[in-house]
Amino acid sequence: MYTPSVNKLIEQICKLPGIGEKTAERLAFYMLVEPQQALRLSEAIAQMVHQTRHCKVCYHFAEEELCEICQDETRDKSLICVVEEPKDVISVERSGGYRGLYHVLLGRFAPLEGKKPEDLTINALRQRLKNNPQIQEVILATNPNLEGDGTALYVAQMLQDMSVKITRIARGISWGLTLTHANKASMKDAFLGRRELSLTEKENHNLPKKLKKK
Repeated sequence: MYTPSVNKLIEQICKLPGIGEKTAERLAFYMLVEPQQALRLSEAIAQMVHQTRHCKVCYHFAEEELCEICQDETRDKSLICVVEEPKDVISVERSGGYRGLYHVLLGRFAPLEGKKPEDLTINALRQRLKNNPQIQEVILATNPNLEGDGTALYVAQMLQDMSVKITRIARGISWGLTLTHANKASMKDAFLGRRELSLTEKENHNLPKKLKKK
């Protein structure tokens, strides 16, 4: 029905999240009608893929060794906000209520997805705290859902021997949502109302079995 090259394009577009076959067909036809726009899009994608990397300090997206946030001398270097993914950094930044630094875990503890604690950047976070005594507080801003809560408790457990205050964002964000779905007001409230996280026996019972203290 379509030429092989168009079929290949539709097939690749369908692999993008949230895009079905009909939408993929419309996008493919648009690119056929607007070839210059299609070429500019392909150039932008190629540039992004070749130039974007993870910041060597916080693991956010960067085009140099350090991301723009880590290079910003006006940021509060006594605070580190721990998030699951780089997109969560963008969500927190858009709220305008936080001026500290970040640490991206590059995932969450999710056994069903094959994601284990050792796959996360927790060891890098520990080393970062050891090398930077000016850091006074670690804010755990993993998503408010089962996996996010379990990840936050595990990170807190791994940092409890460090000389830093460990806090968890407040429930300004509804349980079960992700940071990317929170509005600016809710995000600000969550950071302003953050509470210190202590690993009591009650909280430890909420950890997945593999993460509980032995």
